[in-house]
Amino acid sequence: MSITYESKRIANLPPYMFGKINQEKLEARQRGVDVIDLGMGNPDQPPAEHIIEKLCDVAHDQKVHKYSASCGIKHLRRAICEHYEKKFSVTLDPESEALVTIGSKEGISHLMLAVINKGDAVVIQDPAYPSYIYSIAIAGGKMRGISSNTGDEFIAALKKLPSRKIRMVVINYPHNPTTQTADPSFFTEVVAFARKRRLIVVHDLAYADICFDGYRAPSFLQAKGAKEIGIEFYTLSKSYNMAGWRVGFALGNKKILKALTRIKGYYDYGIFTPIQVASIAALRGPQECVGEIAETYRRRRDVLVKGLNNIKWEVSLPKATMYVWAKIPPAFQEMGSLDFSSLLLRKGEVAVAPGIGFGKNGEGYVRFALVENEYRIRQAVRGIKKALNL
Repeated sequence: MSITYESKRIANLPPYMFGKINQEKLEARQRGVDVIDLGMGNPDQPPAEHIIEKLCDVAHDQKVHKYSASCGIKHLRRAICEHYEKKFSVTLDPESEALVTIGSKEGISHLMLAVINKGDAVVIQDPAYPSYIYSIAIAGGKMRGISSNTGDEFIAALKKLPSRKIRMVVINYPHNPTTQTADPSFFTEVVAFARKRRLIVVHDLAYADICFDGYRAPSFLQAKGAKEIGIEFYTLSKSYNMAGWRVGFALGNKKILKALTRIKGYYDYGIFTPIQVASIAALRGPQECVGEIAETYRRRRDVLVKGLNNIKWEVSLPKATMYVWAKIPPAFQEMGSLDFSSLLLRKGEVAVAPGIGFGKNGEGYVRFALVENEYRIRQAVRGIKKALNL
């Protein structure tokens, strides 16, 4: 009799749609191919020097190498609350309305385990950041995807859903992968809907500071009554180039955060204390670095979009995020996003993320991550032109 090593929880996970491209990318590099990787949203630059210096200084203290607190050290929770007050005019209690997470991904995943029961429906945008899909499945929930091109369309579709068993709505603006943005009135409508239906709202504000051309991303918590029904995740990963440091925050409703705090207490001992202290330096220190990071992505955005348009691949300028969401050229639409991405890798030596990896409504698109310098992006455009014979 054979032994089953995977739990049903793992076996029932949806397929990982990026696996094929990642394997092809690995094999190409093993052959010595210089792949220009615009697939994963992994920042290629380091944090500001004052943040790194603080990490190094604190790491020399013999007292900081013990277990930390799962909920985060109090001074970091105070720092994020100060940051929200200054940036969004949102007042938060650092003791009950702020929680440090090991990046947003960990926080969102554990939140699902903390509040979702088997069979509960969770509404998300489709396409969406894949971790939402996987964490709902692991928690035993049922994902309900809504396709939308604008905030108004999302609200209209949301109102048409039957309320039975819907437990939560997850939203993400600026949006990954489509780069869509939202204004404060959108969040006001979401809060009104959620209060009426008694739903939990989770907003992922991962790209709060990666905005261009005068656009400023609002916080969900700015909407009146938001803290009564929901929480927001904020992260230092993209705003401060601290992706590998894994520092995020869950902010808002006390009862939701209490549930998340409880389950985290069973799973982790918190983030390494020097990283938390350095994160305080990031939030309270000079903020010029945040603007410089956004400006770097803006320049790369302009180079990529101009380059694609010049080879007759029509793409619009996004107002936010570190991505460009591009509809596959008409001549290649029938291939599907997975095979099209494979084509760009094989013939153009450029890796992108296939839209199908973000949900069924992502089919027909690919996502470019702006994680290479401008020279390499121009090189990528030349490779794409060659691959597509444009």
